[in-house]
Amino acid sequence: MPAIRLIFLWHMHQPFYKDLVTGEYRLPWVRMHALKDYYGMVKLLDEFPYIHQNFNLVPSLVVQIEEYAAGTAKDAWRDVVTKPAGDLTSEEKRFALAYLFQANHTHQIARYPRYLELLEERAKFPSAEAAMAVFESQDITDLQVLSQLAWFDEYFLEEGALAALVEKERDFSLADQQTVGDAESRILSAVIPAYRMADELGSVELSTTPFYHPILPLLCDTNNGRVSSPGLPLPRRRFLQSNDALEQIRRAINMHETTFGRKPAGMWPSEGSVSNEVLTLARQVGLKWLATDEGVLGRSTHSFFERDSGGRLTADSAQRLYRLYRNGEGDGALSLVFRDHNLSDLIGFVYSGMPAKEAATHFVKSIKAGAQPILAGGHDAVVPIILDGENAWEHFPKSGREFLRWLYDAIDSDSQIESLTISETIERTQDTAPLASLVPGSWINANFNVWIGSPEDNLAWDYLAEARDFYTRHAELAPPDKRRLAYEELLIAEGSDWNWWYGPEHHSANDRDFDELYRSHLSNVYRLLGANPPDYLQQPISSELLGKARTVPQTAYIRPQIDTPNIGYFDWLGAASFTADRRSSAMHGKQFVLERAYAGVNNHDLFVRLDFASDLIGDHTLEVRIEVLPASIEQSRKAYLARFQLSGRRLVASELLQPSHPDNNGAGSSSSQNLESSFERVLRARLPLSLLGARKGDTLLFRVTLFREQLPLDSLPAQGWMELAILAEEQMLETGDQVW
Repeated sequence: MPAIRLIFLWHMHQPFYKDLVTGEYRLPWVRMHALKDYYGMVKLLDEFPYIHQNFNLVPSLVVQIEEYAAGTAKDAWRDVVTKPAGDLTSEEKRFALAYLFQANHTHQIARYPRYLELLEERAKFPSAEAAMAVFESQDITDLQVLSQLAWFDEYFLEEGALAALVEKERDFSLADQQTVGDAESRILSAVIPAYRMADELGSVELSTTPFYHPILPLLCDTNNGRVSSPGLPLPRRRFLQSNDALEQIRRAINMHETTFGRKPAGMWPSEGSVSNEVLTLARQVGLKWLATDEGVLGRSTHSFFERDSGGRLTADSAQRLYRLYRNGEGDGALSLVFRDHNLSDLIGFVYSGMPAKEAATHFVKSIKAGAQPILAGGHDAVVPIILDGENAWEHFPKSGREFLRWLYDAIDSDSQIESLTISETIERTQDTAPLASLVPGSWINANFNVWIGSPEDNLAWDYLAEARDFYTRHAELAPPDKRRLAYEELLIAEGSDWNWWYGPEHHSANDRDFDELYRSHLSNVYRLLGANPPDYLQQPISSELLGKARTVPQTAYIRPQIDTPNIGYFDWLGAASFTADRRSSAMHGKQFVLERAYAGVNNHDLFVRLDFASDLIGDHTLEVRIEVLPASIEQSRKAYLARFQLSGRRLVASELLQPSHPDNNGAGSSSSQNLESSFERVLRARLPLSLLGARKGDTLLFRVTLFREQLPLDSLPAQGWMELAILAEEQMLETGDQVW
């Protein structure tokens, strides 16, 4: 009887946060996720022995976990949360108030009433320095304990000493801090053994990624960036280091074998990034399978995967995606797995906003509906679900464990579905389709535009190329230990994480840390080889830190949720954006409130999101006006006007005025029924294209103005209009650098 061979691959990854010269960890996220997702995700499978899955563990992540487990990691964040509050220096107290609220407000902070109380108190002040005077020692102690409890897995919060702390709620003591610290040490030591045991039992297959998570096609040749995105601006220096790419893969395999007792059969290349060079390297080291995204398959086969209104693949598309592919012949052949992008994203970005049982039921129904045409033809359907195994769960109640239990139970109870590892699937599948070549691409829009092409990205690549050349010229003159460390620093700097945060696509509260850490790794190359680092490495690469305006085009259709309290990070991935110019001018003293605007379309709607500079809105009554002008009526200069009234940090009214409305130089009507909007730290709105008189092929001009007491307070852009072309989605992928 034909079956659905369901593949789950959870990718576990964090950047390499350690400075090899100082030995210090700059950020704590390896430790925090190890307390929750790294352990809990694999441990949950003990309850479902027939649910087999893949876990992809990045070697540089494993190195960091093991150092924490050994107790040798130097982590300033951990020092701050374990030290008696009364003994904290002023700088440590400022640090605590600046950084210990970095957690999901709804599901991690608000889960603990005292933690939420502390957050609300902190939000009254424009800076950590300003808040220090009112946060007493007991407040800080409570913050120290709760900021850690928020990251513990459900397994540990429901029993024992940690459950007692949860019940206690507040007024924690130094002894309670020590209880948390002891529990952290115990859990950190249990993470790698949990994976090793699951692997030995056969319930999971462990795979790997190149050691420091580099984008392999770009290491081999940065010109690959232009192959997948014709016309993409490239770095001044062409980077050609196939040997480094091979070294990153070999190190990954060797460490995996040392840690888990066997070589990995397969690899999820960093960010699913593949090319023909990567296929060659994978065969060279003896790997049996690689996984990447459906977009790469589509481009490589000159096809497009069509879906119905419910997001399910059409019969023809399912036939092409839900199968194994083969590159090469004989013992050296590579099996290729291509993820279902839509199904994977349902878990990552949609189901957190649904009841757990309802979400699990929807997922299983979606799988079966998509696979049905294949099963009806008498064939098995291979359905790959591949996604981040850690970050999504912060957006679910109780780390998503209830959803996963409902999901695994539903799969376990369905005789038509087999949850298998990739190697098990390969063993049971005889019918594989040959695939001779791959177009270079990643899981994001089947290109590398996140990591190369913007001025920041390209500057980072140029600095890397300069350091790599310096190493080639001077390494032999350095002592062997210094030479080894210098090369290690280069391999770290080749990782993808730095350029993830450079460029206009991504932003976090730790942008400065990432920028400084990247430049520190490159600077260490020069220092270890006996030279002073170039002066330019002392200056920020990120224009976010320099305060410059930035624009980025729309590169994919977006469908963000407007009425949910949580803002889906990837909901806006692919949207156009405009970042305000924050450089000082001769007229010093202008107040900046509008920080960034995002905009994007799909077949039916225009979506707009406005980010405000923190703590500048206050409790004032404000009016946000978004003027939208289809270029086809530009001559009339009569724009559609969306107005939003904000009062006391709440959205109290919104409306869309037609160009003929008297308040907008005419005599028409207004509508609020079709204007969906929300405000919680950012303003989000959906404007139907039909109401704007816009259609494919048009260009929308728009601008945002913020008023207080009927006077303009700030605007984006400062002059002129922002532009957004309404194109078919495939045109955006082809001409993304020309849309905005």
